[in-house]
Amino acid sequence: MKADVIVIGGGLAGLAAALRLGQAGKRVVVLESRQRLGGRAGSFVDAVTGQMIDACQHVSMGCCLALAEFCRDAGIHEYLEPQRALYFMSPDGRVSPFKADPWPAPFHLGRALLGAHYLTATEKIRIVYGMACLVLADADDDPPLLPWLLKHKQTRRTIDRFWGVVLTSALNETVDRVGRKYARKVFVDGFLKTRDGFTVEVPTVPLGKLYGEELSNALTRSGATIRENAGVRRIHIEADRVTHLELRDGTRLEAETYLVAVPFDRLADLLPPEIAAREPFSFAAKLQPSPITSVHLWYDRPLTSLPHVVFVDCLGQWLFNRGETAPGEHYAQVVVSAARPLKGIGKDETQARIAAELRTLFPKTAAAKLLRAKVVTEHTATFSAVPDVDAFRPGPRTPIGNLILAGDWTATGWPATMEGAVRSGNAAAAAVLLENSS
Repeated sequence: MKADVIVIGGGLAGLAAALRLGQAGKRVVVLESRQRLGGRAGSFVDAVTGQMIDACQHVSMGCCLALAEFCRDAGIHEYLEPQRALYFMSPDGRVSPFKADPWPAPFHLGRALLGAHYLTATEKIRIVYGMACLVLADADDDPPLLPWLLKHKQTRRTIDRFWGVVLTSALNETVDRVGRKYARKVFVDGFLKTRDGFTVEVPTVPLGKLYGEELSNALTRSGATIRENAGVRRIHIEADRVTHLELRDGTRLEAETYLVAVPFDRLADLLPPEIAAREPFSFAAKLQPSPITSVHLWYDRPLTSLPHVVFVDCLGQWLFNRGETAPGEHYAQVVVSAARPLKGIGKDETQARIAAELRTLFPKTAAAKLLRAKVVTEHTATFSAVPDVDAFRPGPRTPIGNLILAGDWTATGWPATMEGAVRSGNAAAAAVLLENSS
């Protein structure tokens, strides 16, 4: 029986679309080229221990409402653990907890900012002023952020020790490259609008499990069929309609509607060249990628008792403490967002720099023995949120009548996040249902 909808791509965008379409009674087939679901939010098997390790730690926030709803509907919300306090560490090893008081937003984080040891009193006043100006700024205007910050009383030190710490992690891009629109969204939605918006939620299980068997079961219950190791070679189009898909193994598949939920750098490979050159498909080629590097380290003892650490003015941005994952092995992951400075120095040098930084930050455990390490870089982890990037982010509808687009790089109103991916999947599913009803 021919499917109603074929979803190309088993990342969060495709999975969210498949779940919504299945709930609406559509016969859905999800095609994933790899042997797992989750897309970039995936895991690999450690060759030494056989443990499932996340390629890069993905976290959610309290402001990510669409992602939270998706996790509840899929039955995986219980695997997300809220971090009620964030722990910020400066290069001297001192730590300031950042947590909310029982006051209404935006005053709930006032005492947390006042207690930040790595900022002077004058710098905190500057930051409050800059934040107020950001709130009052036009939400849709997207000039370069750095000149705007400097114009609004920010210094290089407040940028390095506050604005950059938050934004590089949230947007996977440096302050000198981003536009104001999504910087504003990070602070307004994440820190100022609601009390729980800033709360980080960390998976308690590897992403391979989070987006593995239980999510597959939820999709199956909704009526979807999951096909892994089913990469698409080409989408065949005639007279502005998709006629069929050609898989890499030569299989031909047909459906009423085709929903393409692949990363922006993969789209052109699937389309006929003359179609890929047309708008809005050509927009994907105009997006700039930004890399993320994760350094996985196994020590003979724990580095810290904290569940995570946010580094201030350091090479790494986050450390996630995953505890004792095997007898005598304590696993930590350090994430370096916007990792362009690491390009060309090699994995061994990257590992050495991160290990040296950790010895400085945690001097009491300087004698800890590094048992082994692994460096993983996703070179096109996200699109870069440069000024006016939304000009190259298409909506779900396309000139090809039965072809719909999804992905965190499409027009979601969010930066490249899991929340944006789920929102794009929801929008794509709504576009399919609207198309089918007309």
